[in-house]
Amino acid sequence: MPNRVNVPSFSPWLYRTRIAVERFFNTLKQFRVVATRYDKRADNFLASIQLASIRIRLRSYESVGDLVARGV
Repeated sequence: MPNRVNVPSFSPWLYRTRIAVERFFNTLKQFRVVATRYDKRADNFLASIQLASIRIRLRSYESVGDLVARGV
């Protein structure tokens, strides 16, 4: 609104960072073990989150490696 008294501040860096974190958690929730929380103990659940995170990270590197190999 042009006549707004308090204009909310906007930081592009903060927005990009927040979106990246939200997308990561959304991808993490796609794993059934994490979404349903089969593990009763906290340490086992943390281990499943860590394994899923590693898999997500490796998958992102794999797609970048394919682009580099193709010369894109």
